[in-house]
Amino acid sequence: MVSNPWRLYDCLLESLPDEAVVESCMIGPIWTVVCTSVGTGMAMTPPDAPQANRLAGTIAGTPLRELAELVKSWDFGEAAIGLAAINAWYNQPERVQSKRCRSKENGSMFGEFETLMTGKKVAVIGHFPGVEPLRPICELSVLERICQTGDYPDPACEYLLPDQDFVFITATALENKTMPRLLQLCQKPFTVIWGPSTPLTNVLFEFGVDALIGSLISSTADVIRIAGEGGIATRLRPYMESRLWLSDEGKS
Repeated sequence: MVSNPWRLYDCLLESLPDEAVVESCMIGPIWTVVCTSVGTGMAMTPPDAPQANRLAGTIAGTPLRELAELVKSWDFGEAAIGLAAINAWYNQPERVQSKRCRSKENGSMFGEFETLMTGKKVAVIGHFPGVEPLRPICELSVLERICQTGDYPDPACEYLLPDQDFVFITATALENKTMPRLLQLCQKPFTVIWGPSTPLTNVLFEFGVDALIGSLISSTADVIRIAGEGGIATRLRPYMESRLWLSDEGKS
């Protein structure tokens, strides 16, 4: 078992600036958006998040680091606020400068890897759009908390992940606290964390991640407007820039 599963979260938090301040927080039905003095970040709002937020009216003016600490909350709605605050710092053009990080065309998250995955064992955490076209080209396992036909229940990760060639993990696993264990199970497979909730930081590479697929917000006003109206990711794409960041030391 992981000796200290909180270490991943602590490492994400320790680089946040002390002087940064939260300006606003918008909690929509699908996305949570946090605006700060150093940038804007977002994360997926959990579908079972409490409708009432105990912090309402107190978030603006909070130090960024303090709000970001909520990523460790067992109230997953609060954890989404914390993750959005973390992304407000990391997911900015001036902080994503690695030569291994480049713009990614909007489209299937798997497109960059399809050739490499052909004939391989591939696991995807979450049944998301774009998964089904993979079935003809690879040995696909989809793990889902609420299973559709052909899916595996999420406890199957303990048995399936260590033997995969590729694993794709939604960044919302940071919110529900399953990420540390999932990464421990992925010592062998090429591991990708993906989605608009993904912190674009090489901190995650220290925990065995091989690639990140995340987003930078290019129009804060439009993202807040559409997220507040319940817009899905495809409605947000015109106002975000997708990035693919590969680790310098990927698994062989």
